[in-house]
Amino acid sequence: MTRPIIAYEAGSLTVLDQTLLPAESCWIDLPSLAAVAEAIRALRVRGAPLIGVTAAYGVCVALRDAANLSAAHAAAPQAFDVLAATRPTAVNLFWAIERMQAALETAPESGWLAHLEREAVAVHEATRAQDAALAEHGLSLLRSAAKVITHCNTGPLATGGLGTALGVLLLAQQRLGGLHVYVDETRPRWQGAHLTTWELAAQQVPHTLIVDGAAAPLLRSGQIHSVWVGADRIAANGDTANKIGTYSLAVNARHHGVPFYVVAPTSTIDPTLPSGAGIPIEERDHDEVARPHGLLIAPEGTPVWNPAFDVTPAALITAIVTEHGVQHGPGYDFRNVES
Repeated sequence: MTRPIIAYEAGSLTVLDQTLLPAESCWIDLPSLAAVAEAIRALRVRGAPLIGVTAAYGVCVALRDAANLSAAHAAAPQAFDVLAATRPTAVNLFWAIERMQAALETAPESGWLAHLEREAVAVHEATRAQDAALAEHGLSLLRSAAKVITHCNTGPLATGGLGTALGVLLLAQQRLGGLHVYVDETRPRWQGAHLTTWELAAQQVPHTLIVDGAAAPLLRSGQIHSVWVGADRIAANGDTANKIGTYSLAVNARHHGVPFYVVAPTSTIDPTLPSGAGIPIEERDHDEVARPHGLLIAPEGTPVWNPAFDVTPAALITAIVTEHGVQHGPGYDFRNVES
């Protein structure tokens, strides 16, 4: 892939439409606030860090036609509200919005849009720098020829940089070699099957796709070194919200004595929440489960419960890797963390 996953230039925002992968690599323009919001809601752009980056650029798109700074201030609350409502679980979204709000408050009368654009670029650059640091710290927890399991997608497609959990694994393959990644398909949207396998193939990392339910017997086999996942929000005590199925994977890993690692930048940590009980869990459309890709697999009218995320208790997490280092559990305390 030669083009960047996300690009902003001269007021124009372009992203890779991830809903079309792996069949087609198609970049789409997001010319308006509504288009940016739809892209995030529809998972054309997904992954907590990349959602934050997209929202930062989305603010610039939403305000670029304002006649002056006063008009931008008048239009900004609606833009912030629309973006904040797209994916309520991903705290990186709110981190990015807050940075853009602060930038608007300090913007000069002349050159205010360029000021906002510089801040959006800074959000993107911070995300890339965090990814690089995450990978270096996470590398200390791996060995050569390790066999690992990962869930959902946490690579470059999720961040616009190297990736979080998958970024660690990509670096491990480069530095240590011999890695083999077992990829959970990650129902109901199959981000593992569609996206993670696509990235691993592109990087020539040996991998095997498994159905989510196969992780338990694989863990029981004794051949798995560790489990690696990302996060959409981490509470102050280390409880972690991630793609649905993560909690089950953590329970199985603990039962079989396999280390379970969470990799996420500090922008994913929400120190205002004492525990995972306060993390809002997004519930998504009935058809994602009953009619995936437009194919009806359950009788019409079948009730569906479709939470997009679950919360893994901190007690099940062996270590949390941030850009500042590795923190081993139990006893996480992120009340004073600063991103």
